[in-house]
Amino acid sequence: MTLRIAVQMDPLESINIAGDSSFALMLSAQERGHRLFHYDVRTLAYDASQGAVGRLTCWGAPVTVQRVEGAHFTRGEYRLIDLVDDIDVVLMRQDPPFDLGYITATHLLERLAGQTLVVNDPVSVRNAPEKVFVLDYARFMPPTFIARRIEDVKLFQQRMVEGGMPGDLVVKPLHGNGGKAVFRVPADGSNLGALVEMFQNAWVEPFMVQPFLPDVAEGDKRIVLVDGEFAGAINRKPGEGEFRSNLAVGGSAEACGLTSAEEEICASLAPELKARGLVFVGIDVIGGKWLTEINVTSPTGIVAIDKFNGTDTSAKIWDAIEVRHAAM
Repeated sequence: MTLRIAVQMDPLESINIAGDSSFALMLSAQERGHRLFHYDVRTLAYDASQGAVGRLTCWGAPVTVQRVEGAHFTRGEYRLIDLVDDIDVVLMRQDPPFDLGYITATHLLERLAGQTLVVNDPVSVRNAPEKVFVLDYARFMPPTFIARRIEDVKLFQQRMVEGGMPGDLVVKPLHGNGGKAVFRVPADGSNLGALVEMFQNAWVEPFMVQPFLPDVAEGDKRIVLVDGEFAGAINRKPGEGEFRSNLAVGGSAEACGLTSAEEEICASLAPELKARGLVFVGIDVIGGKWLTEINVTSPTGIVAIDKFNGTDTSAKIWDAIEVRHAAM
């Protein structure tokens, strides 16, 4: 089976090939004989002027990739690509922010349903942002509060202290990614007012507040699920002087397995992920038991997982995609 694959992602010139999951997926697809095309989400265009069925196109180019630093891809001529007639699978892999541009792209890609397979499913991506979808599994989460008023946040902090939780808080944007703009607020709340003002000015949506979990010093585990099945995990540890463990902000990775609590989390998520067409998902767990995020927009981590575990997660993802495509 040879598939024509359009990868919707950020510019190839800017990626770090040593750890980029999208690049790993492209290499794996190419090894299977699939044909690759690259396009920028901003070139999507929908033509509803010619008949009952509209036409979704992009301005893209065929690409060939190789793991050679500084010469990791070659690109053919750009042309208008029909995402139904010319393409079998669209990989939606551009990085957040999960803003109106991202949401609009999911609305357009949704129109390919039944014609071209989109991974992850754009309807599910739109309806399952990382820090909102996870609320469906609150039984596995640390105490969590979503609000905009500083008075509400102070009451939450007071309840945490009265309940025996640490007084320090973590405040993060509801639709952030990669550990960006994640702040620790000390128990005395000395910088809470300034942070709330900044969040209110920078984002229109509420923000997420959770108690600071000391267990994060031991790492934040990234667990990858492929079509609902466990595929691998790494433990990401904070760098010097940091409490954030994301690899994008200087965290380091180490091999790890799953605790019994993490196995329970994976088993609970599996049916819903599979039903929603969320083929490649990365969940984050702290302290072997606290589920903090379900990453569906552009999950990462497979390169590090394969390096430590000797696995081929990209191959598992393509196996799942090929099965789904064959069933269309």
